[in-house]
Amino acid sequence: KDFFKAASKASPATFEENLLKLLRTLPTVLKFLPAGIAQDGRSFLLSLQYWLGGSDDNLENFLLMIANKYVDGIKDEKLIDEKKIDPPSLIAEKGIWHPLAPKVFESSDEYLQWYNEEMCPLNGVDPNAPTVGIVLQKSHINTKDEAHYVSLFQELESRGCRVVPVYTGSLDFSIPIEQYFYDRQGKCIVDSVINLTGFALVGGPATQDHDRAVEVLRKLNRPYIVSVPLVFQSFEEWEKSSLGLHPVQTALQVSLPELDGAIEPIIFAGRDGVTGRSVPMADRIEILAERAMNWAKLRNIENKEKKVAITIFSFPPDKGNVGTAAYLNVFGSIHSVLKQLKEDGYSVDVPDTVEDLIDGVLKDKEAELASPELNVEYRMSVGEYQKLTPYARDLEDNWGPPPGNLNSDGENLLVYGKRFGNVFVGVQPSFGYEGDPMRLLFAKSASPHHGFAAYYSYIEKVFGANAVLHFGTHGSLEFMPGKQVGMSGKCYPDRLIHSLPNLYYYAANNPSEATIAKRRGYASTISYLTPPAENAGLYKGLKELGELVGSYQGLRETGRGPSIVNSIVASARQCNLDKDINDLPTEDMDAKDFDQDTRDRVVGKVYNQLMEIESRLLPCGLHTVGVPPTVEEAVATLVNIASIDRPEDEIKALPRLLAESKGRDIEEIYRNSDNGVLEDVQLRQQIVEATRASVRAAAMQSANSDGRIEAVNPLAVQLQGFVGIKSPWRSALSDNGFDVAESDLTPLFKYLGFCLEQVVADNELGGLMDALNGEYIPPGPGGDPIRNPKVLPTGKNMHALDPQSIPTKAAVDCAKVVVDRLLERQKMDNGGEWPESVALTLWGTDNIKTYGESLAQVMWLVGVEPVADSIGRVNKLRLIPLEELGRPRVDVVVTCSGVFRDLFINQMNLLDRAVKMAAEADEPTDMNFVRKHSLEQAEELGVDLRTAATRIFSNSAGSYSANVGLAIENGGWKDESQLQEQFIERKSFAFNADRPGEMEKADAVFKSSLSKVDVTFQNLDSSEISLSDVSHYFDSDPTNVVKGLRKDGKKPTSFVADTTTANAQVRTLSETVRLDARTKLLNPKFYEGMLNQGYEGAREITKRLRNTMGWSATAGAVDNFVYEDANSVFIEDPAMQKRLLDTNPNAFRDMIQTFLEANGRGYWDTSDENINRLRQLYQDCEDKLEGIE
Repeated sequence: KDFFKAASKASPATFEENLLKLLRTLPTVLKFLPAGIAQDGRSFLLSLQYWLGGSDDNLENFLLMIANKYVDGIKDEKLIDEKKIDPPSLIAEKGIWHPLAPKVFESSDEYLQWYNEEMCPLNGVDPNAPTVGIVLQKSHINTKDEAHYVSLFQELESRGCRVVPVYTGSLDFSIPIEQYFYDRQGKCIVDSVINLTGFALVGGPATQDHDRAVEVLRKLNRPYIVSVPLVFQSFEEWEKSSLGLHPVQTALQVSLPELDGAIEPIIFAGRDGVTGRSVPMADRIEILAERAMNWAKLRNIENKEKKVAITIFSFPPDKGNVGTAAYLNVFGSIHSVLKQLKEDGYSVDVPDTVEDLIDGVLKDKEAELASPELNVEYRMSVGEYQKLTPYARDLEDNWGPPPGNLNSDGENLLVYGKRFGNVFVGVQPSFGYEGDPMRLLFAKSASPHHGFAAYYSYIEKVFGANAVLHFGTHGSLEFMPGKQVGMSGKCYPDRLIHSLPNLYYYAANNPSEATIAKRRGYASTISYLTPPAENAGLYKGLKELGELVGSYQGLRETGRGPSIVNSIVASARQCNLDKDINDLPTEDMDAKDFDQDTRDRVVGKVYNQLMEIESRLLPCGLHTVGVPPTVEEAVATLVNIASIDRPEDEIKALPRLLAESKGRDIEEIYRNSDNGVLEDVQLRQQIVEATRASVRAAAMQSANSDGRIEAVNPLAVQLQGFVGIKSPWRSALSDNGFDVAESDLTPLFKYLGFCLEQVVADNELGGLMDALNGEYIPPGPGGDPIRNPKVLPTGKNMHALDPQSIPTKAAVDCAKVVVDRLLERQKMDNGGEWPESVALTLWGTDNIKTYGESLAQVMWLVGVEPVADSIGRVNKLRLIPLEELGRPRVDVVVTCSGVFRDLFINQMNLLDRAVKMAAEADEPTDMNFVRKHSLEQAEELGVDLRTAATRIFSNSAGSYSANVGLAIENGGWKDESQLQEQFIERKSFAFNADRPGEMEKADAVFKSSLSKVDVTFQNLDSSEISLSDVSHYFDSDPTNVVKGLRKDGKKPTSFVADTTTANAQVRTLSETVRLDARTKLLNPKFYEGMLNQGYEGAREITKRLRNTMGWSATAGAVDNFVYEDANSVFIEDPAMQKRLLDTNPNAFRDMIQTFLEANGRGYWDTSDENINRLRQLYQDCEDKLEGIE
């Protein structure tokens, strides 16, 4: 037994194959042994062979053999002639199989000789035509259940393609790939690969070896498509389902293959409801064949002949936003891509400068999609549009007959963009309903409009693109209506992208939405780096306040100490820090009346607040594809990597090592610092400064003369092992007052060297060129590179994670800390009362980055613990006894983003089961608020307890967001009640573990549950994305919704957990908004960095102001001083006015409009002078845009 275990672990694939060989051989040997046990063993092994053979004949002979040997009344009477029992009929365990071939081939050379001589003439296929390798399951061939396979072969061959179908009886599909997709000279014979098994390449659904799979596929270096046969649903069930593919199958046959680098999970077969046999889906097989062919063709077309359609986005439309993408300098990056294409032999006319490129596409940069101020590349007549777009009539239900009024001149449909030789740079049309209050209110999203459909018809059928490159995070195609996973021919993402190979530059920190693009838009993603992060620093009044604190530290015990404290208090109030420090002395108090400890505590709290602002990370500028970072740009990222404990790698965080060198525990230092203990605030700052200095010293070892990192110098790490040589980073620590042994530092700084290598080893341009050459894009995780440096280097085909693996134990431990701090803070602010219900928002990317921390938070609130099975998959739950929990079970209302719903529907099942488990627990209602509320709601709504305990909500399948963000970004909303109505209408679809197939409308229980909420809560897990960076956070915030539904009209307390650093914080929403404004919108380091990016940077500043106003609209969480200070920075200064007006007049006009709107809606109280100035500036912008000097 132990031998077999060890052998299977050492080489599972070889072990399995050897066992099968033994199975074939042993019956022959055992035949000659005496009767008895040996013959029983022979019968058992023959039975296995019959069973594995699988065919009707094999099963018939199996039953005859068993009856003849073991069934009383048959064996004694000799009723069966043993000679007529045929031996097992088995095909080879692996090989190349074609339904028209005379045999199974065991070499690719032999197969291709037969295929080229026999099949190519028969099908009229050129022997040099593109070749598609196809991976099959032996069981379907054995049982003659191969109609779905044969249908695909015929479709490919009818299109002039050769096929090489290989199979194996094992679950290691890498074996036939390595053996049969190469000729005897070792040359690859296929141009693209389709795996029809739906499984991960090595190991199937149970245990996988993704590293081995990637190694095999890297060597093969061909596009790798994994298509999916329906297993858990009939064809009819799948067709009716808005979710599409069954959640279990999505986890096993979509998520796991993606870890291998698989693309395009297209359903190609279903099962007959009566016979259970596989049935090919004709239209799905057509699109699968066409897409595989188009990938294969990329290897066979010369670069000078290839056509590439680069698609950029404009969101929101009409406001100077053409070229929108998260943290990306889009036009600068496109210019880099065009130059690389030119260098690689593409026929492309590269504009001389980025400005020329912008002018070519935008014309005067006045990016208004509603009028033909963008360059019109093509006018498509209605007749041509209807001919090229088979589904055009289906769009008329939402948009009327073409051409409509979007992307139209009234007669033709307009395609915006510009051709540069064989490269077209086009502007993807908008959703079309951004400014329409009625459409924003619809629970389900509308179809694409005619202009949107015409754009993709033009790219594919007029321009004739060989591939499309969607440029940056993110566009709209993948969020169009349709099934969540497993598209049908009626789903709009499938209709729009059709047969085009879809490459997609996607931000490395956003794997969740990248996964939606992969599954719904058939995208092959290429990750790009987010901009380098820097510490926010201190500026203006905050800097002066910091200097006062520094003065106090040197003079605290002198006679000047009290007067400095008075100045600190006054300055802190002037900087509005009194809103964050509750017990800051009033201005009429005199520090002379305080004792030394009280003065130290006051200064310590101010100092701690300044440190939070100064050390917060912010992205500086925008990333340009393929540009490596400078040393200074890399340092802040490395400092944060160095500040996190990594127990899985046996690496201690540098702050922990420094604290230990002083005989202290870092957690205690953080705790005391948060409480304003001046001595520990100072020590914490010393640790921060020493960490920065030592990491900078390490990074400088790899800098070139320009201050950039081209290669990492490992010499310094190696030299520290020699006696007497002190490493640069240890020297830096010594200079800052810390003495840490070199042996303690070495593991961490070796790891930092590895991380630095990954930062500079980007393959963003290389990955694109490889993909356009029809090559394999190696996979890699997406997420926060600080938490998980394996996200780097960029240029990878991003994947999420195995959804069944979360929440991990580490995530559960972190969740407990955050939830306990949340409950403690709420009790402290609420007279010692526990909150009875908490409303949370769950995000896809956040749970990928943190391995399910917010999932675990929900479970810990209701007092349920996730339980993993033997292979680490979380599918069971344990109700934690109240005695062990030590507090009441807190009720929850969970709104999941549409992306979370798509990626983690199995986890929604877990959460629903967890809540219902708590609701059904026979416990006192004063200790179980889940049960208390569920019993009340069951009576109130006239439903059973399990229905009343429904708490897990999201959008309807195929729809995303509450559209609150769209309304605010476009100004198309009447009042806050409209936003609240949108939230309820679009987010009130419930998941029910008792009926897991659909999202069901459940607005009554949704509103009832929200009306009992005391606290709203969200998580921030990454320094790259905060509350004002994107509209998603306020779009899903239910604070004012809850206020409107509560019987007492009380506004719930809103908290935000910030786990972006090792010292996790729970702040109020208002505190977090203030911190975000101080570190970004109002911070010169941020806005100057953005303005240096020109047109696109100006837009980024305006976006932060607009998103800040979103928090006024949904939660009333923005202080007046934020608007007032922003007005001082951007509007009062004539020099700043001119910079913004010259750089991007549309974005500046939008900024002015946002200020006026904030005032008009009552969010900003300001002087008439400010309002009059804004109105005049608005008119100046209008004049400039209309060409009036």
